[in-house]
Amino acid sequence: MPTDSETGYDPTLGNKFIFVTGGVMSGLGKGITAASTGRLLKNAGFDVTAVKIDPYLNVDAGTMNPYQHGEVYVLKDGGEVDLDLGNYERFLDEDMTFDHNVTTGKTYKHVIEKERAGDYLGKTVQIIPHITDDIKRRVREAAEGTDVCIVEVGGTVGDIEGMPYLEALRQFAHEEDEEDFLLTHVTLVPYSKNGEQKTKPTQHSVKELRSIGLQPDVLVGRCGERLDPETKEKIALFCDVPTDAVFSNPDVEDIYHVPLVVEEEGLDAYVMDRLNLDAKALPEEKRDNTWRNLVTREREGEVDIALVGKYDLEDAYMSVNEALKHAGLAKGVDVNVVWVDSDEMVNADADRTHRKRLESADGIVVPGGFGSRGTEGKIHAIQYAREHDVPFLGLCLGFQMAVVEVARDVLGYEDAHSAEMDPETTNPVIDILPEQYEVSDMGGTMRLGAHQTDITPGTLAEEVYDATACTERHRHRYEVNPEYFEDFAETPLVFSGRAGNRMEILEYEDHPYFLGTQFHPEFRSRPGRASPPFVGLLEAVMELAGVDGADNGVDGEEVTA
Repeated sequence: MPTDSETGYDPTLGNKFIFVTGGVMSGLGKGITAASTGRLLKNAGFDVTAVKIDPYLNVDAGTMNPYQHGEVYVLKDGGEVDLDLGNYERFLDEDMTFDHNVTTGKTYKHVIEKERAGDYLGKTVQIIPHITDDIKRRVREAAEGTDVCIVEVGGTVGDIEGMPYLEALRQFAHEEDEEDFLLTHVTLVPYSKNGEQKTKPTQHSVKELRSIGLQPDVLVGRCGERLDPETKEKIALFCDVPTDAVFSNPDVEDIYHVPLVVEEEGLDAYVMDRLNLDAKALPEEKRDNTWRNLVTREREGEVDIALVGKYDLEDAYMSVNEALKHAGLAKGVDVNVVWVDSDEMVNADADRTHRKRLESADGIVVPGGFGSRGTEGKIHAIQYAREHDVPFLGLCLGFQMAVVEVARDVLGYEDAHSAEMDPETTNPVIDILPEQYEVSDMGGTMRLGAHQTDITPGTLAEEVYDATACTERHRHRYEVNPEYFEDFAETPLVFSGRAGNRMEILEYEDHPYFLGTQFHPEFRSRPGRASPPFVGLLEAVMELAGVDGADNGVDGEEVTA
């Protein structure tokens, strides 16, 4: 392995590496397969981390429209990353950093900056070795101090933008000892019209891999049902892997069941044997069963929560959906998330489907977002929740629109709005951060990452968090305008969480549950450590709806997955 100053490699970084690639089509579930593998290795006693490689030219996911790549997930250090990092944090119960996300933009930017600074001493800077060296360096540094690092290579084998990463992977395999490197390839195994599982797409995908010098060690077939024994044998024969290295990853109702399914398939046992980890693993009877116990908990009753947003795409609100699911696990109920399109709800020409969904829901969540589209529908939903005593949780933009709604409908400021949505409003109750007035770079204008909020004693917020402070992740530019603090003090709206002069949490007096957070609590929610604002919402909903739930003996904060 190179150790010269140009690459900056340190051969002591990391230990075992599992690379996960995908073939045939995107969106197969490489990330969930990788995260499930990591979860099982953690259960066996190993320290596991993950890296997500995104071949796009963006430096990060921060400026991407959710329709392009799903939600922008925010890490504790403020890194704006692909939503798969959220899955890794939830499955592994580990906090990632921006270093755990590698993009083409980030890699090329760094190499070009080094070239401009003269660090390459006049050499011709090329994809090989300079870009590939930088990719390998990033992976090894992210793996430092762990037993196993799982690296998901985004995209599909054959994509032109992914070629430098696959070449880096090929070099990585050459540089590492055989027992320290494992390549898992996830492919689609579709059905023919007569119900036969077809292996040809997998064969062609593996052929593409082998053409660039990569031979998969493990093949995972995504299919509606488990792979038939004959299908596994055929894949093994034509892809040149042992039959016991071919695994099923069938469709399941809940992604949190995937670790249980692939464990039954023996994936974890094969991986540990292949990486020579058996002797270091905990005996089976001593392995952590928390995850299995957690996701198979009994649940009784169900509640409907309206999610009011403008992106008709589940991935755009993935962390919110998952946080509601975690709260349901904690309280022993199934949570049905009912989609309410904030545009359609106030569209005079549309039918009343979305308005009816809102009015029939047991609780309402208004999530974050950017831009003016859909904001009037969100404001209407907030007004409905406030006036009809429907439990409500507003997140980031939802928090801001709750401020706007109270300014309009309680204080009587009819044109009150956020300066982001209406720069001409005479009552900008939400305005830009003072330090951002002169900033024009869209990728660097926001308050990002984990920040502490001080909570006022005796408030709903203190009851929800059971503390007088909390640390949550932020992603926003605009704040409650300090010029209106005195006006709001004359209303039932209470700012119960603050960070200096920044308003962070709001609540409304004499309401079953009306809570808004300027931050995004959903980003820290875990299956065994549900976010307190979401648990509080479900508790209020269950009390009003007369739903008891299952007695799981936890409140969402006691179990650690």
